[in-house]
Amino acid sequence: MATRDTTDSPRHRIVEAAVELLESGGQEAVSTRAVAAAAGMQPPAIYRLFGDKEGLLEAVAEHGYAQFLESKRAQLDPDPQDAVEELRHGWDLVVEFGISRPELFAVMNRATGRGADMAHRAGLEILHGRVRRLAAGGWLRVDEELAAQIIQATGRGAVTTWHSTPSDRRDPALLTALREAMVTAITRTEPTVPATENGPAAAARALRAALPDDADVLSAAEQHLLREWLTRLTASGSP
Repeated sequence: MATRDTTDSPRHRIVEAAVELLESGGQEAVSTRAVAAAAGMQPPAIYRLFGDKEGLLEAVAEHGYAQFLESKRAQLDPDPQDAVEELRHGWDLVVEFGISRPELFAVMNRATGRGADMAHRAGLEILHGRVRRLAAGGWLRVDEELAAQIIQATGRGAVTTWHSTPSDRRDPALLTALREAMVTAITRTEPTVPATENGPAAAARALRAALPDDADVLSAAEQHLLREWLTRLTASGSP
């Protein structure tokens, strides 16, 4: 990942220069010649370190993910008192990043390289951790995987809609409305751990979320079977 580079390495200087050009002039401004000049180097250095412009953009995406993850981890509460508010905060953080750094956000979303993919997965781990805490507390009304997809889709949709709307018609109320629609779609107004309106589904969802990955009480085969049963019970109560 981008964090492997020291701040004075040629690779880091080139990536920083590319990010600055990207955010000031868009992707068209990120030519190998312009980046090399901004970094105080010769164009062949870019080909030697990154292969081509696409390789450079992959490194830019990796760098962006590293910065974003650093900011997310700095604000991560290891023991949140309110899982739903934590969900709101996490969604706001992603959307704010996408709105304030649109060119970098777009490059990050298009990246397919291994480094960017690893960083993206690290971000998803944080997201799934939030969803797991919601499930364990009995807040989720949908399956964990669907909840994560809804959170991602509404966040990206909010950023895309914001930037596709003329600046004089952008209304922050849209972002609040989309966020609250997301919260309503995946959470209950009150936690429901006991079996109630959805039969055993809510209890199964919470129990599945609370199961440790390395429980000594059950064998690996028993854990697999129990998770399969809980998954079926959870699906049986899906709205």
